[in-house]
Amino acid sequence: MDRLKCPSFFKCREKEKVTASSENFHVGENDENTDRGNWSKKSDYLLSMVGYAVGLGNVWRFPYLTYTNGGGAFLIPYAIMLALAGLPLFFLECSLGQFASLGPVSVWRILPLFQGVGITMVLISIFVTIYYNVIIAYSLYYLFASFQSVLPWANCSSWADNNCSRSPIVTGCNVSTGAGEMFMNISWVNINNLTCLNGSEVFRPGQLPSEQYWDKVTLQRSSGMDETGVIVWYLALCLLLAWLIVGAALFKGIKSSGKVVYFTALFPYVVLLILLIRGATLEGASKGISYYIGAQSNFTKLKEAEVWKDAATQIFYSLSVAWGGLVALSSYNKFNNNCYSDAIVVCLTNCLTSVFAGFAIFSILGHMAHISEKEVSQVVKSGFDLAFIAYPEALAQLPGGPFWSILFFFMLLTLGLDSQFASIETITTTIQDLFPKAMKRMRVPITLGCCLVLFLLGLVCVTQAGIYWVHLIDHFCAGWGILIAAILEIAGIIWIYGGNRFIEDIEMMIGAKRWIFWLWWRACWFVITPILLSAILIWSLVKFHRPDYGDIPYPDWGVALGWCMIIFCIIWIPIMAIIKIVQAEGNIFQRIISCCRPASNWGPYLEKHRGERYKDMAEPAKETDHEIPTISGSRKPE
Repeated sequence: MDRLKCPSFFKCREKEKVTASSENFHVGENDENTDRGNWSKKSDYLLSMVGYAVGLGNVWRFPYLTYTNGGGAFLIPYAIMLALAGLPLFFLECSLGQFASLGPVSVWRILPLFQGVGITMVLISIFVTIYYNVIIAYSLYYLFASFQSVLPWANCSSWADNNCSRSPIVTGCNVSTGAGEMFMNISWVNINNLTCLNGSEVFRPGQLPSEQYWDKVTLQRSSGMDETGVIVWYLALCLLLAWLIVGAALFKGIKSSGKVVYFTALFPYVVLLILLIRGATLEGASKGISYYIGAQSNFTKLKEAEVWKDAATQIFYSLSVAWGGLVALSSYNKFNNNCYSDAIVVCLTNCLTSVFAGFAIFSILGHMAHISEKEVSQVVKSGFDLAFIAYPEALAQLPGGPFWSILFFFMLLTLGLDSQFASIETITTTIQDLFPKAMKRMRVPITLGCCLVLFLLGLVCVTQAGIYWVHLIDHFCAGWGILIAAILEIAGIIWIYGGNRFIEDIEMMIGAKRWIFWLWWRACWFVITPILLSAILIWSLVKFHRPDYGDIPYPDWGVALGWCMIIFCIIWIPIMAIIKIVQAEGNIFQRIISCCRPASNWGPYLEKHRGERYKDMAEPAKETDHEIPTISGSRKPE
């Protein structure tokens, strides 16, 4: 060091620290990992995980899946999937990311042959992130529309047609005439100022104002996916605003998003509690709750493969297992964080929130069924409509409706945003692992660039056919791909890398445990979870049905596009496996065996945590941007 330029060694070190901090502002002074940074507080991490898990799906997906899959009967496969699949995979992913301090792609140094699984997870997250922000845009639109003295969907206005009514519409009835009793059209009856005979009325179902407002005003929904129509400009502006909010919250990575989630993760619980109390006082609420918890549940639904597939998918969708986000968020933990207790707390919080939100949903559905004289299962036909038909309709009936509407849709906004924060963090974490130097210098431009690209890709979802695109991506990418990634993830880590070896890695972080502690986890990881997921995947593929929305079938090209999306996500699994085998040395068998061993730089990120087991591992912190082929390619094993 040049003593003339820096006469004091300690002052130089302090100067270097300040300079590094200014260049790499996502790293704090108290972080043990000065390359990647750590969560400022344990509560930042826990709330981020809860916010990631508890999202829009707890409100607009879980209740929909519940009532279409047998009501309260659906809670049985849901609880089973949580215990046998969701929780074991959640704990596995949290442990994996925390142990290596790497994102969902680079963490596959543990098993180079399966690095494509990490790529699949990130790609699925990208697809879902595109349409997930569209749902947030819907919430923003309804939030702005609520700033009126009377909610626009409170009554049938100029945008409504003759079917708009909160009660069944009379089409005709029997009347007494000079010629005797005759059945006449209701228009003729009204023109002639006659009265219908009691009990002779014939009704046709009407559409609630909130339903017509959703279709005709908010979405300007076209007749099908073939009719794209124009971009709905106000939804496009709301989508842009949603992405600006996400970009602003993430410009410093976890250091900024970790503070925002204190509000976005906790505020929804306050509103849900208020809505549940208010919903329980509505007439007909008991009918909806009865349908939800058992009296009107259809237990014969448990024989259908789709129900069990939906239960598993909802666990992954809700707990965010196999999306890559759990690995990414956990990678910023300090090495000795108790990831076991974190997994239990987050999983239970998430699932109890889903059930809790279901009561608020079904109390309102029961009220809607009561006023429209329908069965609960007939009130709403599509899951996406629950949050934008059932809730708006209930809010329109409350005194001070605009206030409650603003509160509710602001809650939806916060529910969606913290989940979106983690999804984008998954993408930026992957970029950071692959391009560490560039990410340190250009975190803000890269983060905003990702948001801009995803906004442009999402514009197709705010056209007049946008809701069909949203449902298509959800139908294919949020189901099949997650199951495939989860099966390969647990099979690769437990069966190939070694379950007992992985348990030893976990014990390096949380301390040694007695054999009985690992008995349940071993049973799930080695046998139950992979077999269960494989059975559900096969059964679901056999029972596959074409997607539809609002009884409108999708065209052949739409279904083909859906398959292309999911194939594009999973095709990287065999592609990366082939690349790894080609890059390895020896004959074909030696190459495969080499790719099934951990890379030479697999292990704890910091040297002080490696102990005797990983004392000879390569130094991951020495990697630079020009070494990307080596990072993503296979390393020669020890």
